[in-house]
This record gives sequence, structure tokens and C-alpha cells, in this order.
Amino acid sequence: QWCGALLMLDLDNFKEINDTLGHDMGDRLLQAVAERLRACVPDDDTLARHGGDEFVVVLKDLGATPAEAAARAEEAAQKMLQAMRAPFVIDGGEPRHSTLSVGIAIFQGQHESADELLKRSDMAMYEAKAAGRDALRFFDPQMQAQMAERVALEADMRAGLDSGQFELFYQPKMVRGQITGAEALLRWRHPVKGYVSPAEFIPLAEKCGLILRLGQWVLRTACERLAHWQEHPVLGQLTVAVNVSPRQFYEAGFVPQVLEALAGAGADARRLRLELTEGLLLQDVEDTIAKMVQLRGYGVGFSLDDFGTGYSSLAYLKRLPIQEIKIDRSFVHEAPTNADDGVLVEGILSVARHFGLRVVAEGVETQAQADFLRQRAPGIVYQGYLFGRPEPHADWLA
Repeated sequence: QWCGALLMLDLDNFKEINDTLGHDMGDRLLQAVAERLRACVPDDDTLARHGGDEFVVVLKDLGATPAEAAARAEEAAQKMLQAMRAPFVIDGGEPRHSTLSVGIAIFQGQHESADELLKRSDMAMYEAKAAGRDALRFFDPQMQAQMAERVALEADMRAGLDSGQFELFYQPKMVRGQITGAEALLRWRHPVKGYVSPAEFIPLAEKCGLILRLGQWVLRTACERLAHWQEHPVLGQLTVAVNVSPRQFYEAGFVPQVLEALAGAGADARRLRLELTEGLLLQDVEDTIAKMVQLRGYGVGFSLDDFGTGYSSLAYLKRLPIQEIKIDRSFVHEAPTNADDGVLVEGILSVARHFGLRVVAEGVETQAQADFLRQRAPGIVYQGYLFGRPEPHADWLA
């Protein structure tokens, strides 16, 4: 049974407008509000005026689990709150502001009656009003707590970027016992929580758009490191790989942003590697290739991350100007003991040989894994705990 949501929407200062400007103006405001809400609600969902200055929205097919439905209902409600924040100008009069308070009740199947759901969303809506209006609240305390935690984490992330809480750790890449480069990995040292897992903050940064600022910071910092290493006879030979998010890559100004980071730091473009995931390549193949070719012209290298886990089309491989592919850790982990994974790894190595690509094996943690790989590809690049963990810059240099 799929989940849905019932949203109770109440205009925050409607009574004031109605009392001071008259009912005619109040009615026109309600019509203008309804138009804005209609634009936010998909055609096959329900929007109704529930009486007075209250509206009700029923969103269906939001996902298979209440958690999934809550995330999508929250997204829809935020869109409505945002749409209402612009002032209303009625009949060329003074601009009027009227925000919303939104209460959300999630349902699955038909266990609760319509009355019960209206009651729940109404209670949540009053919570939103009590919280200061122009806000949303869930009836379910657990969902509300998760939302509050996420909102707080997002605010902390913005503050953390401004106050230097983010840093780059470096994990070595090894070939035949020699360090040839590093992958720069973003870490967040929260003043209260300590290190926050990237698995927690990266998806949130993607969702709220902060990934663009974070990505820019990573690029600049990595380029500054490269420029600093260039002075050194050994460090000057190393490459640094930086992960690029799809959202960042598809920004119109991505290519100039990379070139600016390199030029600003005075770093050698040939020492920078950009790691892209397979999924990213499929969104707009022509745009992707054009950007890659442009950057490749300046010497920037490309690496295809998590190879074999996405939707690789080998047809793309011959068109993309990439230098290396990374075997995903999930294949490496089982390769020595699981025949299927072993065959997959051999297949990837064979494809790489055919296209003249370097291969990086991620997540190498045991000698057995390293031996399995070395026997099949003596020049393979190793990256994993067996050879070195991600470390802060000073420890990495040492």
C-alpha cells in the first residue's frame, strides 16, 4: 500500500487583512492564494478550500514507506511556503504579505478516517503557528524530530563553511609500492558532534543546493595544495583527484570555475583529476562530453568512479576523454573468494586494457585482494586501508 499525505494550510494573517481592508479584498486575496497553490499542486492531486482561510491538500502515491512519503510531502510543502512568500498585489493596490502555516499527516492505506486525518493535520498546523508561522509541522513526533534535525544540520553546515570547519583529507594511491597521487576527501569537523559522516551531509548538501559552495571550496583548496606541492621534487609529481557532484558538473559555469581555481592557485592542470560517477554521464551526454573535452584541452584528467555499478554503456567509453576507471570496492572486496566478482573484475581490466585506461582498485583492505589484482594487472593503482587511510594534510605529507 502506497503512502499519501494530508496537508492543512492556514493563512497566517488573513483575519487582519479581512478586518482592515474589507471582505471583498479578503475574497480576492483568497483567490490569489488558491491560484498560487494550484501551481504548486500536481494536477492529479487534490486542493480544496476547507472553509474560511484554510485549504487542504491531499497528495497521493508519495512512496512505499512513511519516511519516503514524509520527505516528499515536506518538499511539496516547502514549495508552497516559498510560493506564498512573494507579496500579493491586488488591483494595483499596496503589496500584501500573507504566509502559511502547514500541518502534515501521513497516511498509508485506509486505516484512518478522513475526519481523523483532518484532525491530525489540524493539530500539526497549530503547532506550526505556535512555532512562529510561515512554518510546517508533522503530526508524527518522530518525523518532526527528523525534519528538525535535518534543518539544524543544514544550518550548521552553512555556518561551518563560513567558519572553516571543513577540511580535506588525503588517501594515497599506490603503484608498485610508490605513492603516485591522492584522492582528496571532504571531511566536516562539527564543533559539538565531532566528525559528521559524508554519507550524512553530502546528500543533504545536494538536496539544499549547498553542494555548489562545498564543491567550489574543495576545488580551490585542492588546487592550492597542488600549487604548494609543485615546489617539492617528489610531491610535485603527484596527482590529486577531486569528486565532482552531478549538480556541480551541470552548472553552466563549471568549466570556468575549474580553470579559475587552477589559475588562481597557480596549479598545473595536468596534476588535477576530476572523478565523475557513471550516473552523471547519462544525464546529458553531449553537454558532458563538451565540458570534458574543453577541460581536457587544458590538461585536466578524468576518472570514472564506481565503474560497473551504474549504467555503463561501453559505447560512451570510446567517446569520453577519460584516463582512468575505478573498480568499485564492492567488487574488490569479494574478488579473491567469489567467482562472479572475480570474473567482473577481470572483465573491467580487459575493457580498460582495450581502451588504454589506467585502473584504480578502491577499497583494497587485505593482502589477498592486492595479490589477486596484481596477478591480473601488475600496473594497477591501489587505493584502500591496506596502503593508507584518508588523513589530514599534515599527516599525509609526513
